[in-house]
Amino acid sequence: MAVNYVTAVKTTRMNAVLAAIDAGVGAGYVNIYTAGYALLLVTVNFADPCGVVAGVVLTFTMPRTGLGLGAGNAAIARIYDSAVTLVADGITVGTVGTDIIIDNVSIAVGQTVNITAGAITHG
Repeated sequence: MAVNYVTAVKTTRMNAVLAAIDAGVGAGYVNIYTAGYALLLVTVNFADPCGVVAGVVLTFTMPRTGLGLGAGNAAIARIYDSAVTLVADGITVGTVGTDIIIDNVSIAVGQTVNITAGAITHG
């Protein structure tokens, strides 16, 4: 059976996620990949601090941009702190209805990739 947490505990946990992303001497970042993490398409640095928590939602400070490192269709992402420590994975990516909203899921090498919005919610 799944555990259900009260909102205050969820908020505390999301603040811990925010602190983990902001850990280290620089800004955390998000790597965006093709499906199954098969190919890294783009790395985008977050602001520092990366965002704010309200209730059970961590909303990232946006917009942010990066340059395409690979070519393919964006599908999934991982979030790291500045010391390259994995903080979260399984982050959905798309143009609407996903955790990370980008302007175009078809990414080319050297293309400017714009993240227009981003948020993760405690389940």
